Amino acid sequence: MQLAMVGLGRMGASMARRLVARGHDVVVYDVDPARAEAEAEGGATPATSLEDVVAKLEAPRAVWVMVPSGEPTRTTLAKLAAVLESGDTVVDGGNSNYHDSKRVWEDLAQQGIQFIDAGVSGGVWGEKDGYCLMVGGDEDAVRRLEPAFVDLATPGGYAHVGPAGAGHYTKMVHNGIEYGLLQAYAEGFALLEAATELDLDLHQLAALWNHGSVVRSWLLELAESALGSPEEFASVQGYVEDSGEGRWTVEEAVNRAVPAPVITASLFERFSSRDDERFAARIIAALRNQFGGHRMHTAAPGDGAPSDSAPSEGSSDAAGSPDAGS
Repeated sequence: MQLAMVGLGRMGASMARRLVARGHDVVVYDVDPARAEAEAEGGATPATSLEDVVAKLEAPRAVWVMVPSGEPTRTTLAKLAAVLESGDTVVDGGNSNYHDSKRVWEDLAQQGIQFIDAGVSGGVWGEKDGYCLMVGGDEDAVRRLEPAFVDLATPGGYAHVGPAGAGHYTKMVHNGIEYGLLQAYAEGFALLEAATELDLDLHQLAALWNHGSVVRSWLLELAESALGSPEEFASVQGYVEDSGEGRWTVEEAVNRAVPAPVITASLFERFSSRDDERFAARIIAALRNQFGGHRMHTAAPGDGAPSDSAPSEGSSDAAGSPDAGS
């Protein structure tokens, strides 16, 4: 089938290539013309503007948007709404908030333009292995684009999960689950790494667990790969970004009164990873020293190296007691 891919970053470009490789007629556009020209070398048809995209597509048109979520997506969808016609279809394949997707569906429906929200998982491996597609929207719109969904997806990796908003809602929860899984693996390997007296080989254990254990998974395979390159792993800083879906998942859990302690804690751990000084932890350490005489690790004068401080005057135990009075 014929469709356009707007946005040729890592995901958009790889998805366009997978579609071209499976015989689809793909028009490509990016604000960086060089990206569209690069995909043209592989068989895609480059466009120079959104107007040019529309001109190169036969009605009823199908345009897949793969740009960063938030304002870039909203701006692109608004520009497309101004140039598309009744009967055309727009797919938002980014990580948009499902509330936004429901509003876009309502707005475009007034113009007779169909809207599909597609949650896409698979990352940079999807071009070769196929993606997982969680698709929301009207039945007739989804069925018309189903040939593209099927060819983009890994076998069994595509489903029409519900009405408009359902695709991005399920992708939001999917990413929230991912936060929890990553945190659980991270904590487990931190415990293994801490047992220095056992001289454990973490790469060996990751590989072992990927063969028959109940915790085997693709994420664990990636952990095995990362731990198998110790020099590269040593250069990684423990600063973890969050792309927004984890926050939305926690907000949704609060709004729906659904307990989600693991996902919530994993999100907060990402926040903590960005603060080397951790002001809150310093407050706790100082207060423990004040009420119980517990030792504090402080920076040594001159070189910033940590040292143990003496308990404050009048504390109950110069050696550092359990949390007396806490």
